[in-house]
Formats: sequence, C-alpha cells, structure tokens
Amino acid sequence: MPTNQPPLARAPTAVPAALEALHPALWRAHQLGRLGAGAAAVPTGFAALDAELPGGGWPCRVLTELLLPHPGCGEMRLLAPALARLAAAGRPVMLFDPPALPCAPALAQLGVPADRLVVVHGRDGPHGARQLLASADLLWALEQALASGQAGAVLAWPPRTLRADALRRLQLAAQAHDGPAFVLRGVEQRERPSPAPLRLALRGAGIDTLAVRVLKRRGPPLAQPLRLALAPVLAPVLRARAEAARPAGVAGAGAGGGAAAWPPGSAHAAGTAAAPPGPRGSRRERPFVP
Repeated sequence: MPTNQPPLARAPTAVPAALEALHPALWRAHQLGRLGAGAAAVPTGFAALDAELPGGGWPCRVLTELLLPHPGCGEMRLLAPALARLAAAGRPVMLFDPPALPCAPALAQLGVPADRLVVVHGRDGPHGARQLLASADLLWALEQALASGQAGAVLAWPPRTLRADALRRLQLAAQAHDGPAFVLRGVEQRERPSPAPLRLALRGAGIDTLAVRVLKRRGPPLAQPLRLALAPVLAPVLRARAEAARPAGVAGAGAGGGAAAWPPGSAHAAGTAAAPPGPRGSRRERPFVP
C-alpha cells in the first residue's frame, strides 16, 4: 500500500581522499603501487632502479622473479648491494641450488662474506630420479627457510620443470619472510604467467653494464630497460683487454659485467667458471660469480 512518507535518507558514504587508501594492494595505474601492511623494502644500491620499484627497493614478503639469458649475466652483482646490507646486519644469505659453487673471494669483495652464506643443494636420486627429488626437496627447503624468519635473503634456482602451483606456494610462503626472496629462472619463462608481483628480465649490455627490463610491477609499464653500471670485477688491464677484444657493435661480449656467453675454455669474469653451464642435473665444481 503506497504511503506519502518520504524515503529514508541514506547516510552519506565516506569517500577517502585517495582511492588507493582503501587497501595497500590498490594503486592507480599511472602510479607506483605501495607495499603491503608490515612490508618493507631493501634498497637495491642503484638509485635508478629504486626509483622504479614500489617501496623504493627489493620488496620483502613477496617473491621477486629474475629472468636470465644464462647464469652469470650479472645477477649476483645486481643483488650484491642488498645482500651486503643484510649480511652486515648479521642476517644470512641462503642460496638454493645455484648453478655452480659461489666464488667466496669475489663475493667478499662485493661485501658478502662467506660466513654469511648458506648453500643448499638438492640431493641425488637413484636411477636418474634426481630431477624429481631435487624439485620436491628444493620446494620443501625453500618453504621452511621462508617460514623460519632467520634468513636475510633467499635466492633459488629452481628446475625448468617447476610447476605453476609450486611457484604459487613459494609466493604464499614469501609473505611470512621479512626479507627479499628471489627466484632466478631462464628468460624462456617470460611468456608464462607468474604469481610474483615483481618480474625483471636481465641482459648483459656491455662490460660491467646490465640492462634491466621491468616486466611486471605494481605500477605502470616501463617502456625502456634500465642500464645499470655494475661493480667491476676485472683488473683495469684486463678490462682494457676485454674492451679491445670486443667486436664493434657487439654489446656484452667478453668477460665483463654481463658476459654474453661462457664459451668452453674461456674465463668468465674474476673467479668465474671456465666452462659453460652444464645440464640442470649437474653441478660445476669451479666457483663463479654471476
């Protein structure tokens, strides 16, 4: 039955001054996003890169995916300033299934002492079952390390066969880790979806120079890659020799920061392996600093 009473007045809805204030996971498409509640960031040591990352550094409590054309393109020197900061604070740096043994003297030169490194390798399985056992063991060990609250930074080189659901589990586990967590994979994974909020593609761009393309971040796309000057690992005389030997128009050839290849019998950077990366199921015994 209709009545002549006026409709009830609705209470005015409070609209925040900024829509992104509704939740830390919200951001405007033209702005860099914010980190989640309780999350922080570790400065990368490169001002140009910090300016393009939400939070101004390597984010904590999330997974960061680095896509490489090959091991040793400069990834460790990219991460070294942040790892050195964490090591100086007494927090260990954990490496899971690296492609070769780390070169302790070179890492110490970059500020990461050997006594702060913890290296975990997947165990061998019978009858060629290493890949399956290593994948399961690596995932379990990674989750335990992320949940322990003891590690400063976690770096993992998972097998190429890592499933998408396993990557999601690592992203969930990283939310409990008060530090940066990195997964280093081949650049062929670029077109595959990833739960990592931050994805970067790395490429050698010359002697001691690294090109960093931001593939995914909480913010607008970055059209052009960043060119970062890495800490040199070659003596000046060797650097000059590498520059002179580089063919004209070829970037990244030679033993500089971001070597383009590891040809058999050549020495890659200072203290790096003299042989190309072996198959995923093998481990080179010579030290390296990517």
